[in-house]
Amino acid sequence: MTKAEVLDRGDLSVIGRIRSASNATFLCEATLGEDVAHCVYKPVRGEAPLWDFPDGTLAGRELASYLVSAALGWNVVPYTIIRDGPAGPGMLQSWVDQPGDEDGDPDEDAGPDLIDLVPAGKLPAGFLPVLQAYDYAGDEVTLVHADDDRLRRIAVFDVLINNADRKGGHVLHGVDGGVYGVDHGVTLHVEDKLRTVLWGWAGKPVDDDTLADVENLRDALKSDLGAELCSHITPREVAALRSRVVALLRNPVMPTADRRRPIPWPAF
Repeated sequence: MTKAEVLDRGDLSVIGRIRSASNATFLCEATLGEDVAHCVYKPVRGEAPLWDFPDGTLAGRELASYLVSAALGWNVVPYTIIRDGPAGPGMLQSWVDQPGDEDGDPDEDAGPDLIDLVPAGKLPAGFLPVLQAYDYAGDEVTLVHADDDRLRRIAVFDVLINNADRKGGHVLHGVDGGVYGVDHGVTLHVEDKLRTVLWGWAGKPVDDDTLADVENLRDALKSDLGAELCSHITPREVAALRSRVVALLRNPVMPTADRRRPIPWPAF
């Protein structure tokens, strides 16, 4: 039985609350027969009100972001659905197993994370600088991210879905070798709200293979995907998504951080 089937139809039980999240977020276990799958559950009634996003819409935006990822064929968002849970309807997303999850002891000799802070003037090989800052001790540091194709794909994805909150902690490196984006509740707004830590490719061209997938997304939005997205976000938001897709195809260059508050706070 697939993990998706277990999450779709399994009995949900709460293991614990994820306290670091700004909205009510729970680690759950879905059980269907002999099969068990871990997942993240965010009930709609636990969503914190936001001044710029309508109340009760974050779960739909999470699901819509997953559908866009699936239409692109990129698998950058873990399997996501909306279903009833212990606290009512909410978003359910497959848990991403990461190195160190079992023993809580990640490899300290593995080098910087995909997105990290390093001492100023010590840019690791294969990394791109984003921002100069000071850490809590007052030492100068540089916010960096890896020059990694898997991460670059997430950066393009964020441009398309207009992600207002791509923190470093919202990018997960799975034990399966995949790199995943999570927490897409503040996406797909009609206004430009892109805030991300992935500015290392600003002003750089988008490669042809990526653009071919974006062209497929454009075509999908003209057919069934556009109608499906209207079940989770507004028609105006679907139209804005289509406009961003077309704009990237016409000018295939990554945007620059020339807007107010281009990086979410906190950055991790």
